[in-house]
Amino acid sequence: MFDDLPPDLARLLTLRVWHAMWLQRIDAKIVALQEREAEQEQGRKNRPAEPDWVVELGIGTGRPPVEVHVGGCYAAGKRRRPVPRDEARRLLTSGVRACGHCQPDTALEIIDLSAGLACRAALTDALHFTHLC
Repeated sequence: MFDDLPPDLARLLTLRVWHAMWLQRIDAKIVALQEREAEQEQGRKNRPAEPDWVVELGIGTGRPPVEVHVGGCYAAGKRRRPVPRDEARRLLTSGVRACGHCQPDTALEIIDLSAGLACRAALTDALHFTHLC
């Protein structure tokens, strides 16, 4: 039938043991890869949801907010924390910079942030002037 196999029993048994050893190694590798894929899938399923809004924090005492981002923005730095919608709006209207890439001010429906800040500054100056008089 198969002419390329050795003719004696001892060598045939040796080949059988060798192939059985390789089958065990291959089966062990298959099981290990299946376990790893199952763990990765479980990790993807259990991953916490991405926040809707993120504030990037500065360096130093108190780590002041520097820039507001939409949750999935690629330009957000490493120092950041998730914030709720209302806090993101409050930060933007208080003068914290909006990311130029993801434009959270547009997503939060803040029409003209620069005009609102200029108006607020003018109102503050007017109030300050009235107190001086």
